[in-house]
Amino acid sequence: MAKSPEILWLDALEAEQEGDREAALELAKRVVDLDESHVDAWMGIAFFTLPAKSKGRQKLPSLSEAATALSAVKRVVGINPEHNRAWDLGGELLVDHLGMLEHALEWWEERRKISPSEVKPIIEQLAILIRLGYYEECADLLEELYSDEIEIPETNRMIYKIENVRRMVERATRSEENDIFSPQNPKGERWEIIHNMRKRKPISQTFFLLTFVAPIVFLLGSISMAFLGNTIIGQIVVFILIIVLYFSINRLAMGMLHKLNRHALDLDRALDVETTTGKICIPEDVRGSKLYNSVIATRTPALKERIAIIHDSNEKISTKWELEIPFDISAPF
Repeated sequence: MAKSPEILWLDALEAEQEGDREAALELAKRVVDLDESHVDAWMGIAFFTLPAKSKGRQKLPSLSEAATALSAVKRVVGINPEHNRAWDLGGELLVDHLGMLEHALEWWEERRKISPSEVKPIIEQLAILIRLGYYEECADLLEELYSDEIEIPETNRMIYKIENVRRMVERATRSEENDIFSPQNPKGERWEIIHNMRKRKPISQTFFLLTFVAPIVFLLGSISMAFLGNTIIGQIVVFILIIVLYFSINRLAMGMLHKLNRHALDLDRALDVETTTGKICIPEDVRGSKLYNSVIATRTPALKERIAIIHDSNEKISTKWELEIPFDISAPF
């Protein structure tokens, strides 16, 4: 007697608990063959396709695994548009593992249609627009984020996340106030700077903290200790002062680090444009350089695979390319 989809799904869960993800995946596929509307099985296909944790660490998927998982979560949200985990996983796959930022904008816009008052889709869209340099659209979306129609959970984590996004928009806008880098324009001045800096790696945040922020805090802390450290209360005051100084100077110094690494951030955007469009814009003399290798090293394995495929295709991006914004920025909130 043939097993029902529900029995097969229970078998899949049992196989997954026993560590046999291949068997679990095959069983989940059998479930959807019998019942195409089985949300749990489609979600299971997505999770069973992605690598399992090894020694407590999450392995990163290959390009094929990321694409298969994305196809599965698309089926999930098609059946159940309220499945939050599927939306989250789909957005993560599109941005972090496939680099399809334009598709990710559309993905989160579809989520906003389902849940107009949810805050996360707007935050995700803002992060994408910042990466690609669309700051005017960021400003409009920020206004919508703070409108009465959006329900912001009153948790410290969410408040911090929103404030962090707002600061990112402000910092990025200031740094490119009169010179927004458009990688599709091969004659842009920023390309010349990237070319000249191609043999230099970007400065790491850790190195910057140790060589710039820490010495300043140590010096100011030493001066404070000389004047206030004679008593226990004075030592406590100095300790608190050092902590405040560290975070304050660190916050101010991040703008300087951003400027020092502008060439690397520009190249990072060029990679985003390539993975978004599926076409190349990075010159050959930059590709393979020390700067390029440093920037691409931060990308996920799936994304590196996709970048290699795009490079091999050798199809150049149009100088007239513009990101397709899936929402009307002039619409009333």
